[in-house]
Amino acid sequence: MTPASDESALVQHAATLCQNGRFADALSLVAPLLDRPAPAIAVLHVAAVCALGLNRLVDAEAWWRRAIDVMPAFDPPYDGLGALLVSQGRLPEAEAILRRQLASVTPLHASHHHRFGKVLEALGRLEEAEQAFGQALLIEPRSADVLTDLGNVLRVLGRPAEAELAYRLAIAVRADHALAHANLGAILVDMQRLPEAEAASRQALALCPDHPEAHYNLGVALQNLDRLPEAEAAYRDAIRCRPGLPQPHNNLGCVVRAQGRHDEAMAAFADALALAPDMAEVHYNLGTTFAHAGRHDDAERAYRRALELRADYDDARFGLATLLLGLGRFEEGWRRYESRYEQSTFVHRRTREMLQCAQWQGEPLAGKALLVWQEDGLGDMLQFSRYFAEFRARHASRVVFACQPALHRLMETVDGVDEVLDHDAAAARAAQFDYWTSLLSAPMHVGTTLDTIPPPVRLAADPARVARWRARLDALPAGPRVGLVWKGNPKHHNDAHRSLPSLALLTPLWSVPGVSFVSLQKGQGEDEARQPPGGLPLLHLGSEIDDFADTAAIVAQLDLVVCVDTSTAHLAASLGKPCWVLLPNQDVDWRWMHDREDSPWYPGTVRLFRRGRDDNWIRMAERMREAFAAHFAVRRAAADETARTA
Repeated sequence: MTPASDESALVQHAATLCQNGRFADALSLVAPLLDRPAPAIAVLHVAAVCALGLNRLVDAEAWWRRAIDVMPAFDPPYDGLGALLVSQGRLPEAEAILRRQLASVTPLHASHHHRFGKVLEALGRLEEAEQAFGQALLIEPRSADVLTDLGNVLRVLGRPAEAELAYRLAIAVRADHALAHANLGAILVDMQRLPEAEAASRQALALCPDHPEAHYNLGVALQNLDRLPEAEAAYRDAIRCRPGLPQPHNNLGCVVRAQGRHDEAMAAFADALALAPDMAEVHYNLGTTFAHAGRHDDAERAYRRALELRADYDDARFGLATLLLGLGRFEEGWRRYESRYEQSTFVHRRTREMLQCAQWQGEPLAGKALLVWQEDGLGDMLQFSRYFAEFRARHASRVVFACQPALHRLMETVDGVDEVLDHDAAAARAAQFDYWTSLLSAPMHVGTTLDTIPPPVRLAADPARVARWRARLDALPAGPRVGLVWKGNPKHHNDAHRSLPSLALLTPLWSVPGVSFVSLQKGQGEDEARQPPGGLPLLHLGSEIDDFADTAAIVAQLDLVVCVDTSTAHLAASLGKPCWVLLPNQDVDWRWMHDREDSPWYPGTVRLFRRGRDDNWIRMAERMREAFAAHFAVRRAAADETARTA
């Protein structure tokens, strides 16, 4: 054999040893050849592969670089060096090597462009990555891996329809491509096509039962479908498959918190933070959990940490705002409350773009026309309608309120309101106004503090409607009349906690003699009002109520209203009627403040009954019965004394 053939045989033997994992033996064979002035390209490449296997990374890099310099058109060293640089996080150097490969090697294959695209993707240069994947697909159009990676880039670029198509093409090419199914599930979640997302994720898991991303995507779909126990199981499976992923721990915390298991939620968030201490989303979720549990100082610290990590985190700004407002720290609270306009989920976010006039930022209103836009629910508008008088005091020339029809007749009677319009009519006339604002922005602009809350608007029921409803109410026995509302809007995010499970929980109130009860319940709960539990005597009027003006006419003729956190509470208080509000044991709305039984927004009229952290509705109802009996005993005693001295 010639020396050249001897060397070739030796290198081939070394390569075989290397393939069998005997890196040290292989390297010892080729090491003498490396000392030559010009080692063969194959020697340098095999030596580099052996060095990589022995974790001698500096040597591996050096030998691959020498190989590339010796023969730039030889392909394998580029692949090895590029992979090494990527593994070390040296992405700009990896890009340079792979770019040189594309310029030097022929013929080029789809894999060359694919690898280059993945480095560009890791560098965050997504448009260039898209182009590289496109080049790969020109060479190999049916590459499921490239199509899947293209879909990933398109998803991050905010082109969901194209991403979906890329994933579906990958699946059409290779139906058993689990990652394509999993990522299809993720993009369908983004597009809120949740049943399809569930199906795609389950298909991924049928192909790969321990696929952590598929379990996670399934959890997200189920969580958004409000199937919380199933979502919890999916997140736990994701954690089982890959415990080091922080996001499943975070989402697990959210799901168990939504099921009322706050201690487990905090533990899940702690696990997430152990993996990703600077993950702002986890600090925000932990803050929300602390807030729900009444740990206000801890909640504030968590929200502020989230904002330190991500100053533009709008959900954290809003969470901190509502916490501060509930604690009476209005100056910072109102300012941060404006962050709601930056939240992607805020229903009135587009109002700024839609209305053809400037948003009021506290400028002088003298001689200016102001359009006030309804925000949030009916109760919020009643609570903050007190600020119409503030606009009048600032000499606005005209104040028009845009709101939903249910409020029109009532708001037409509010001092400071010149006209009430529906939203479409108001939007069409927006250019006629100097400014627009939301009632909930007014407290910040007028500088409301806990001590300077304006008095509530005093509504007056329409006399004709009062007369109309009097005939129904006069059919009740003589004595006090109490209005009841035990359920709120079922679409409210906290309805499961703030609505009573059943009217039956208020049964103890019927034990107080001489009191008649009137149902103001509309929507959910009406069936129960028509057929009260245990045959309790109850006059149900809710089904006959057309709008808030009707409700006001009824409430004006009652002695007391007992309700959960709904708009009826604000209406009763604005009519000057005593109102007892039952509050849940978590996620209490900020406007009812914290740790107090009265409301600075409705002094002298509203009394708050808070369900304790470990309390249940039954015990709370018993506390209310005792207060109820005492309240009417005092009334009877006062009436008896008046009659005795008359």
